[in-house]
Amino acid sequence: MQLARIMFLACVIPVAYVCEWEKRPKSNHCPSTPLVCAWSCRNLVAFTTDLKNEEDEKGTHHMVHIIDTEHPWDVYSINSGHAEVISCLEWDQSGSRLLSADGDGQIKCWAMADHLVNSWETSLGSAVDGDPIVALSWLHNGVKLALHVEMSGSTNFGEKFSRVKFSPSLTLFGGKPMEGWLAVTVSGLVMVSLLKPNGQLLTASESLCRLRGRVALADIAFTGGGNIVVAATDGSSSSPVQFYKVCVSVVNEKCRIDTELLPSLFMRCTTDPVRRDKYPAVTHLKFLTRENSEQVLLCASSQTGSIVECWSLRKEGLPVNNIFQHRSPVVGEKQPMILKWRILSATNDLDRVSAVALPKLPISISNPDLKVASDTKFFPGLGLALAFHDGSIQILHRLSLHTMGVFYGSSLGSSLRPGDETAIKRQRAGGHTVHFKALQLSWTSLALAGVDNHGKLHMIRVSPSMGQMLDMNTLLRHLLFLLEYCMVTGYDWWDVLLHVQPGMVHNLVEKLHEEYMRQNQALQQVLSTRIVAVKASLCKLSAATAARACDFHAKLLLIAISATLKSLLRPHVLNTPDKSPGDRLAEICAKNTDTDIDKVMINLKTEEFVLDGPPLQSLQQLIQWVGDFVLYLMANLPNQGSIVRPGFGFLRDGSSLGMLREMMVMIRIWGLLKPGCLPIYTATSDNQDSMSLLFRLLTKLWLCSRDEGHPQEPDEPLIDECCLLPSQLLVPSMDWLPVNDGIICKLQGKQPLRQQFGKPYSLPGLNSTAQVEVFSRSPGAQRMDNLRCLHMGVCPTEESKACTRCGCVTMLRSPNKTNAMKQWEQRWIKNCLCGGLWRRIPSTLS
Repeated sequence: MQLARIMFLACVIPVAYVCEWEKRPKSNHCPSTPLVCAWSCRNLVAFTTDLKNEEDEKGTHHMVHIIDTEHPWDVYSINSGHAEVISCLEWDQSGSRLLSADGDGQIKCWAMADHLVNSWETSLGSAVDGDPIVALSWLHNGVKLALHVEMSGSTNFGEKFSRVKFSPSLTLFGGKPMEGWLAVTVSGLVMVSLLKPNGQLLTASESLCRLRGRVALADIAFTGGGNIVVAATDGSSSSPVQFYKVCVSVVNEKCRIDTELLPSLFMRCTTDPVRRDKYPAVTHLKFLTRENSEQVLLCASSQTGSIVECWSLRKEGLPVNNIFQHRSPVVGEKQPMILKWRILSATNDLDRVSAVALPKLPISISNPDLKVASDTKFFPGLGLALAFHDGSIQILHRLSLHTMGVFYGSSLGSSLRPGDETAIKRQRAGGHTVHFKALQLSWTSLALAGVDNHGKLHMIRVSPSMGQMLDMNTLLRHLLFLLEYCMVTGYDWWDVLLHVQPGMVHNLVEKLHEEYMRQNQALQQVLSTRIVAVKASLCKLSAATAARACDFHAKLLLIAISATLKSLLRPHVLNTPDKSPGDRLAEICAKNTDTDIDKVMINLKTEEFVLDGPPLQSLQQLIQWVGDFVLYLMANLPNQGSIVRPGFGFLRDGSSLGMLREMMVMIRIWGLLKPGCLPIYTATSDNQDSMSLLFRLLTKLWLCSRDEGHPQEPDEPLIDECCLLPSQLLVPSMDWLPVNDGIICKLQGKQPLRQQFGKPYSLPGLNSTAQVEVFSRSPGAQRMDNLRCLHMGVCPTEESKACTRCGCVTMLRSPNKTNAMKQWEQRWIKNCLCGGLWRRIPSTLS
């Protein structure tokens, strides 16, 4: 195939941050000891280190370390219990479970304990005793999404990202994919473990071929028909690289494995007379993507250098002997076809390769698509990363193998601690250069995580422009495209934020909203909370938009409370028409523009709002938040001037104001049944009807902004009435979410940040210009449970958890016993309101 030639000016890729151990343990000093690293779609990075524990005389603990990229210092180190060096780490498709395998044939499955990213436990595992694992993968679940670069200008998400027909590796009754994993051992055995719905494991093993041989390296890929393809080599570049088709099935409650030999290949460097004996060992073998078994990357090495080759499987016509050329062909007979491996490209002689990382972004890599990529200048996902023993990294085009980006190994020296100059000299003298032993690209290919031979974790930015001169609009369009991809797939977008500068935030938020509003109603409903979470993450990157981040988090809480309160409503008669009580409430409130809350209430069927007392009373803290929020918004309406304060985003948001009106009406009706559930206001007058007053002002503001296409400014009488509010009611100080203590806001500069594992306070503080008064917390201030809307006291003693994305804090254990509140808490047991994961935090930080 004639590859599209794209000329790249190799860009320098900078380090974002480096995380190191406070007290460097002794290394095993074994260059051949493998380190492994895995990056999940939820931005969790798992990695191993070959480091000894000085306090333990018995030997080496084989540790697995797990971090979330936003809090790299908060490492959770698992004493894995593996007897031998860990050779494989694999995340599942949801990013919540991790497989680890070792040199003794042991495989363990790790899952979050209490859904916390810094608490893990294992309950499942399988083993092939004494047979080291060389390749490991979860079975495919049949979900594959294609990203169409040529449609990046389309307004329809369905055209930009389409679902590809792809069969799961194994299905249960009804077509549901069966979970499990597949491993290849050094003796040429393939082992499959299936996770049955009752939690039991079904395990079977089979030889890859009749003549079992040593397998030094292997990799696993999947086909659209549900089959599995295994590539294997004995480690010698003069031996063939073998490919096998593996079919897994369940027959009579037993797992069955069928294998079939596929066409093999010899590396081209072994047939080249100049290089025949130059690179004796195959050191890396990888399919270009897990869903493409027809393209493979091979690396052969010597003690001093390496060469990389890219191969593709093609259908070719089988030439017919001359004897059969002249016979009359049968009608409809076609030329016989065979599958044959053809080399696509190869590098020149390189320095010795120490690690390889392949992109996960599912862009098509056919020749026309590569031309589209060059025309649109969209390069994420086109590059693979090679790490070398001199400490450098190169980003190469995944097919042509041209250099796209470079990371110079000298940067590693800057990450050493002061006083480590002797260590640098020792490395030069002894030849043990600091280099990467494990590499992983993020899910949008905009970041690269590497673990060096000192156990440090490096986070490296990979520019979306790859050294090309892009105008700001093109760069924004590419970042927007990847944010939309994350929004549709549910993947974390942290690595995209690495490339967003404060000046880009406003444009990105506006363009994202425009694209969202062009989607159909059903898709908008599905993505309604996810887009708010993306906007909140973007707004935190700039001091000018930090207050808007508060509004977006408040909107997430508002949407959740509204849905919860409406779900309590039940139709009075079972055979009611198609609309639920919540839908009818929204419809009546939208039509009725009366400012008197009691007149709006008369038009509703109040019997649908009849609830028992205990559920209403237990939800009082959520009801109180709604009441306080309405009071805060109205009291601050006159104060919204040149400085954007929290709450500003709601003043023109007709849908959110309408939602608040609906809840005020609902709460008013419930107050007649159970007065104790009403929000409590401190009024200056005993006969003040606070809810009626707030509803009247809220309705006037809603009437100004309900037509979002042509919003009107609030009139003077409304602003005058809002000015009087603080003299009539005590305005609460809303406890907005604090500025997230994560690292993303501190990575705006070009200098890499140096962190230490286990030291959360090693971050430099925010600039004084970035401080927003609403975020400030006095030492004696009450701590809030942001999810339950409860005060936890000045020095809370309860264990708490915080969101890895937005910083929302909530208690780990529930203080509530009523079903209604437990139902609310169960909604957020796995994820935060914004979709972020939970991590346990010390009580002093909550």
